[in-house]
Amino acid sequence: MSENKLNVVVPKDYNGTPIEVVLREGTAPEQLEIKEPERVMIDGTIDAPYRWLEKRIDLINQKSSNIIVNRDKMGMVLTINETNYYQDVITGVLQPSKEMVEFGINTDKKWEPIKLSQFLKMHRAFFTDKSQNMMLVSTLKNFKAKVNQDIERSKEENGSKVDNYSQVVDSNLPKSFKLNIPLFKGFACEEIEVEIYADVDGRDVSLSLVSAGANEAIEEYKNKVIDEQLDAIRQIAPDIVIIEV
Repeated sequence: MSENKLNVVVPKDYNGTPIEVVLREGTAPEQLEIKEPERVMIDGTIDAPYRWLEKRIDLINQKSSNIIVNRDKMGMVLTINETNYYQDVITGVLQPSKEMVEFGINTDKKWEPIKLSQFLKMHRAFFTDKSQNMMLVSTLKNFKAKVNQDIERSKEENGSKVDNYSQVVDSNLPKSFKLNIPLFKGFACEEIEVEIYADVDGRDVSLSLVSAGANEAIEEYKNKVIDEQLDAIRQIAPDIVIIEV
């Protein structure tokens, strides 16, 4: 039989009132693990830094924050508590739209004629002229290309060599077509003209989509959008330093 002893100290001014002693047995509750503060790391669209500041401007020290702008990468980075290891970082990037990526416009993406035909058929909604879409789908489905090759080889008696090769491709593809798609993620649609470039290597044919107008619009638009975001940030956070790199 176990025996538990308690030492009870009675104060000098004890007046005889009964003293109740409660003995509870068991283990003390476990304390929660102490964890380090978590950093806020957000990657969003180009307006992410402004949206974050808009709701938290009263909670930060603007003098210890900064915004780094990189126009070549079409983005900006907001850093809060820049000297603190647990600094918060909100990144906003002007991202190409899902549609631009899927079409592969102005990229190294190559299409087989039949694959491009199927893709355009399923994305008819982006064509400004639905009849043009139907014509293009049919043309790609029955793509024909006539390749004329001229080869000239000669060898001179003195050892000089001539090796000329030329290739001319005559196809039934239309010169261009028009799409109505967003250039950037989260932005409205723009009308752009797209050209089809054919690369013929013997019997292998690959197509690529090129739009000089889209490329020009992107260059102009990115600076406009970034400047609009910076102006909006200056209105609500005038003391945050903005640095272009």
